[in-house]
Amino acid sequence: MDLPARQQPNAQQPKAHLRSPMAVESIAVGVNAAVFAVRGDEPVVAVVPVRREERNGDGALPSGLYSPRQHEDLETALRFCVKQQTGLELGSARQICCTLSRYGSDGLGPSQGVPCLAVCYLALVAPGRVEDSNGASWRSWYAYFPWEDWRRGKPACLAEEIEPRLQAWARLSPAHCEASVPRDRLDRRQRLRIAFGCDGAAWDEEKALERYELLAEAGLLGETVPGSGNAAAIAWRVPRLWHPMLGDQVRILASAIGEVRRSVKWQPAIFELVPDLFTLFELQKTVEAILGPNLHKQNFRRLVETGGLVEPTGEYRFRTGGRPAQLYRFRRDVLLERPAPGVRIKAGRA
Repeated sequence: MDLPARQQPNAQQPKAHLRSPMAVESIAVGVNAAVFAVRGDEPVVAVVPVRREERNGDGALPSGLYSPRQHEDLETALRFCVKQQTGLELGSARQICCTLSRYGSDGLGPSQGVPCLAVCYLALVAPGRVEDSNGASWRSWYAYFPWEDWRRGKPACLAEEIEPRLQAWARLSPAHCEASVPRDRLDRRQRLRIAFGCDGAAWDEEKALERYELLAEAGLLGETVPGSGNAAAIAWRVPRLWHPMLGDQVRILASAIGEVRRSVKWQPAIFELVPDLFTLFELQKTVEAILGPNLHKQNFRRLVETGGLVEPTGEYRFRTGGRPAQLYRFRRDVLLERPAPGVRIKAGRA
């Protein structure tokens, strides 16, 4: 009996080819930690030395490779590396981003060798735990990003060097420099306006990573990318964070700065960076160190008190030649009262 037409085999239909199993590729997994604290009035990050003469690097974030035989999970590997390299026992730590680099079998840096996926974490520590020990040091994050520090007004390097060079870079012919850029992508001038607050826009302190990547793309950090033009590097040199296996870590630091600035506004993250007991002046200086601008004293006091973030302890700190300062503590009940109990400082300065 003949089969119906729809059931007859199609002689012209090619047979499905079985796909051969893909070869297993080797990949390494690393961990990076941006460990932040505030020492005095300065936001600092833990930095460890790395011997890399040909790169002339200034150090690296605490980092290492994940070993499934040695570590239960990525966070275990992170805590092991940080403890070994800085002596610090981390409290809470959270993932913020991942990066990909390649290193050779000699471990001397990016190459066409084994790809390495680096998982990056942010951790905050109280000022009492900040000390240079076990080969680690604490460096101001504004040493790596001087244009982010607005505590004394607009940074001179931003007005005198960075903005003019970026504006010149933005005026380069798009047809010459960005022929392969999709039409729906923002042009250079629009990107400058968003990241750096140019052309009358407001400065958004959370966009630390966007600013760093734009400077790198423009060739102002000594790092150029295809299509960036031939912009001259800025006259002053910023330190590097470079790990032999995990590559450029300044981008990780920029990501962590943007993340902690967002966290301060929507979570009680700032209280991880102050002692258990603090004055409102000390709390204000810590917020200013993280976010960048100076804040109005009375407005800040009203913000934290009316927001229910702090409570007085009844104790005072006596200072020579001045009035005693009342001590406060973080009011933990606010966690049950508000979904986002942060210091809601408005972003942006013109």
